[in-house]
Amino acid sequence: MTDDMGTFRVDIEIENPARPGDTRTIKPVLVDTGAELSWVPATVLESLGIERHNKWRFRQADGTILERWAGGAYVHVAGKRTADDIIFGEPGDLVLLGSRTLEGLNFRVEPVTKQLVDAGPAPAATAA
Repeated sequence: MTDDMGTFRVDIEIENPARPGDTRTIKPVLVDTGAELSWVPATVLESLGIERHNKWRFRQADGTILERWAGGAYVHVAGKRTADDIIFGEPGDLVLLGSRTLEGLNFRVEPVTKQLVDAGPAPAATAA
């Protein structure tokens, strides 16, 4: 699904690593390469039993500071899965797929077609 301003959305699934197989689908989620972390409604994360473990602080464009909890989850997108810290979104927060999750999934954004595509082989160091 595409939007008018060059952004696009995808469907994702969230899973609690401690409860394999129990997932929640979220449709559609804004792909936001400007956001480091992914944001999901707290009600979804709580329904999966995902625990809050770390509080993050975020500065908004107007300079105000938000505090939100994060918890560890698996994120599934287009047949791939990664583990990441996910922000417990509060009412009024956007639902976002952030750059750290995209990197973990080894996706990059194709700006012309507004799609997620495989990022190809990751760099690796070799032994001397």
